[in-house]
Amino acid sequence: MVAATAFVTLVGAAAFRSVPGVLIEPLHEEFGWSRGLIGSAVSLNLMLFGLISPFAAALMDRFGVRPVVTFALVMVSVGSGLTVFMTQAWQLVLCWGLLVGIGTGSMSMAFVATITSRWFVARRGLVSGILTAGNATGQLIFLPVVAWFATHHGWRTAALLASAAALAVVPLVLLLLRNHPADLGLRALGATDADPGPPPHQQVGSSAGRALAVLRDAARTRTFWLLSGGFAICGMTTNGLIATHFVPAAHDHGMPATTAAGLLAVVGIFDVVGTIASGWLTDKVDPRLLLVGYYVLRGVGLMALPALMAPHVEPSMWVFIIVYGLDWVATVPPTVAICREWFGAASGPIVFGWVFASHQVGAAVAATGAGLVRDLTGGYDPAFYAAAGLCAVAALMSYAIRRTPRPVPIS
Repeated sequence: MVAATAFVTLVGAAAFRSVPGVLIEPLHEEFGWSRGLIGSAVSLNLMLFGLISPFAAALMDRFGVRPVVTFALVMVSVGSGLTVFMTQAWQLVLCWGLLVGIGTGSMSMAFVATITSRWFVARRGLVSGILTAGNATGQLIFLPVVAWFATHHGWRTAALLASAAALAVVPLVLLLLRNHPADLGLRALGATDADPGPPPHQQVGSSAGRALAVLRDAARTRTFWLLSGGFAICGMTTNGLIATHFVPAAHDHGMPATTAAGLLAVVGIFDVVGTIASGWLTDKVDPRLLLVGYYVLRGVGLMALPALMAPHVEPSMWVFIIVYGLDWVATVPPTVAICREWFGAASGPIVFGWVFASHQVGAAVAATGAGLVRDLTGGYDPAFYAAAGLCAVAALMSYAIRRTPRPVPIS
């Protein structure tokens, strides 16, 4: 029940994740704001989505999951809803960037790591894959709907839809989400005396201090930096580049925005399959090798993408969409597993929060950078080629992680 509630929560939170890529062109046309400027608001959102994550994980340790997630959903709803009143660019940065960034960051992938660590000993990889797929499912549900409303009823209606979707999940969280199995007199699924899972959270100490202490200890290890570097490139090549700029890039080649948004929704369909399969594989295969394979596959797809752009959807584009969908966030379950193996069940979610922060910093750089490339060169091809090269670097960094974990003591 807790896993199902967390899944629905992530679906509702993903409503806003469908908005920026679809609304770049309408905002550009109405206000005359450059794509680079709009991309900067998306960049702040993406950066906060990551940087808030480890602190949110520490807050969940201290105050529990339910209050933190409730606050996060309200922030997403308020930030998205207030955009309908904006007239200046700074208001876009405030709403899209700051408010929604804080909200989404408070229930990002560290939320997934916290739920799987507390409630599951058996099948952790599979459950983390299913929960991670919640974001893709949200994209699948909302992206075509947001695109349709933006095209036929204006972008303000689409923004209000995202606001309502986030707010609608709040009652479900308050009624069904629980902080720890001990709250119900239960043990984690598959718990044993040898591996009982982390203890209930304690409302003592500073959450920020805990997050920073974990970062201090983890940052002394080579594994942390290799994971963070690879995950930064992961963020560049998903949320930053494709999620934000695929629709306007396809529009540059004559493809209608609704068609391009539909293609991203198909990415969401196959992402559900790919991420769940990745979670299952993570329980059985060396997670380092999974990461190497995922980054190589993604790089090949990005290298081919500029040649696939056309006014109509050709069969070769369908191949890219399916392959990229299977690979979209398949990197999350093996990365969560490596964090848990190296840094322990109690601190692993916070360490993953910091690793995920690097993911979103990379996404922020790509969101702004690709917009600037488009403004300066008139096209997105250089951004796609650069991202393909970075995927090769991420594959090498993943392979360089030690095969046998050496658990790191976290204070």
